[in-house]
Amino acid sequence: MDLTEHPLVRKLLSLDLALGDYVVAGSGPMLAHGLRETVGDLDIVARGAAWKTAVSLAEPIPAPSGHGRMVLLFGGCLEVFDRWLPGSAEPDELIEAAEFIQGIPFCPLREVAIWKGRSNRRKDQEDLALIQRYLNGNGLKGEQGD
Repeated sequence: MDLTEHPLVRKLLSLDLALGDYVVAGSGPMLAHGLRETVGDLDIVARGAAWKTAVSLAEPIPAPSGHGRMVLLFGGCLEVFDRWLPGSAEPDELIEAAEFIQGIPFCPLREVAIWKGRSNRRKDQEDLALIQRYLNGNGLKGEQGD
């Protein structure tokens, strides 16, 4: 699958965010690994120049988690956060740990599994099962030995 053809990824790339200053979080990494064909939106954690670009396009509002701020772009299709969920790593750590898939920085699936594992939402539990099956059955696609 060519990620650059996905409508949400195209919107993300159109922002021309500073590479090295953002990472795709949420369910986006599942899309990148082919575990989901659709996602409702893309969640992006940004810092520095990437965050400045986001706030130049829309006013930041409190994040639904109560942790940090977010900017809604393209009618909410892209949600850009200045920090991720409570209890998760700081933005710098998340961004530095990104894995690049087709030139786009995504949070590693192991990180996604941690967040989804903390959630009681049925969707997140279903996603967690998919991620665990993928990580256990696919030899981690180059992530072994971490």
